Amino acid sequence: MKMTKWRTLLLATAGLNLSFLIWFSFAPFMGAISDEFGLSMGAVGVLVSAAMWMAPAGRVVTGWLSDRWGATTVFGIVLVYVGVFSIASAFVESYWLFFALRLVVGTAGITFVVGIQHVAQWFDEAQVGTAEGIYAGIGNAGAGVGALALPVLFGADWRAAFVWTGVVSIALGIVYYVVGEDAATQAAAEEAAEGATVRSLAHVGTRYGVVALSLGYVMSFGLVLAMNGWLPTYFDVGFDSSVALAGAFAAVFGITTGVLRPLGGYISDVLLRRERNILPVFRGRYREQWTFVCLCSIVALLCVLTIAGRTGNVALVVAITALLGTACGWAGGAIFAQVPDMFPNRTGAAAGAVGGIGTVGGIGYPLVYSAMADVQTTYAGYTVDVHAGYVVVAATMLPILLLNAWVFRPQIAARANVDGFGFWFVDTEEASSTRNPADD
Repeated sequence: MKMTKWRTLLLATAGLNLSFLIWFSFAPFMGAISDEFGLSMGAVGVLVSAAMWMAPAGRVVTGWLSDRWGATTVFGIVLVYVGVFSIASAFVESYWLFFALRLVVGTAGITFVVGIQHVAQWFDEAQVGTAEGIYAGIGNAGAGVGALALPVLFGADWRAAFVWTGVVSIALGIVYYVVGEDAATQAAAEEAAEGATVRSLAHVGTRYGVVALSLGYVMSFGLVLAMNGWLPTYFDVGFDSSVALAGAFAAVFGITTGVLRPLGGYISDVLLRRERNILPVFRGRYREQWTFVCLCSIVALLCVLTIAGRTGNVALVVAITALLGTACGWAGGAIFAQVPDMFPNRTGAAAGAVGGIGTVGGIGYPLVYSAMADVQTTYAGYTVDVHAGYVVVAATMLPILLLNAWVFRPQIAARANVDGFGFWFVDTEEASSTRNPADD
């Protein structure tokens, strides 16, 4: 079958959707897993966090490998070994062996940057934001689909769920390797491979734009990872919901995040094409303005979620989580509209850096949530409970907003893919191979 850009987008999206489903397949069964292994709330937070431990470094490496080896090879390999380890985790009786196997299954999340590189190799600048938004949005929705569908299909039998998701992952990995093509042209694939050097990876990872967008992705996609793993437990503990109902409530966040993410990329494309300013600051930096609006919305909605949670009104909380999921999805789409536009010849390396660092939020934020849930006290008139974690996380995001505001200034943003930290990484050859938007 001859691949086209739309078939490639479909294949990559299917692969990412399954990757996210299998990555968070433990979340809707956390109650049953916790009961079987006798886990405390703190241990639950560690297990949720551990699903992301391998992603930061893994994404950086696989993004670079996608440039060097080709996305079809890397995506296929990851899906196959993740499926094998998912099946293995269903048969162990020791918690520590289970924990170790799920660490490996957690590397399913590294496929995100592989698909970003793959899609970017098939779509031009005018469509890449929308295409990446569709890929990442529908793909990320796999976490929400899993939270909703797995308890319905398997009840509380998490072992059966891990086996069957593993089998499907192996099958799709084989299909991806056999059917997929790395780029629209052989020349494009060869150019990406030739530029995939260790020096190039270091150069890209230290540019101002990559650093700012990476941290922005911590507070958008990193938050998505944290919420996907935490929300079923939150609705269970905070509102005494059943496993199936808690999974359904949590799925609202995951599905809105995924389904609406393409709109974030599309709006970024439209603002760029129409040269439309939507803020009185960062004038002429259309993509940056939209990204900043989305990031600010995340901080505001986290604060609102803490307030809503303390009302005890579960319908209100579900509505706010849906709005928060929308803001996270739009921010993710906006950020990954900027990444391939900023580094058209180093998309894998840039996506790996942004996507890898972005997952750090998925490691740290669940620990904050579980710590707040364990305290249950009042300090200086402020109640610390299961709802308090959201406003604490919002406070940690303020320095990231300030850094992005600095980088998004027109005089900095125009060279954000050229100038950066670690100047010793830059040489004449590298600088000349990096497109400077100010020269367009």
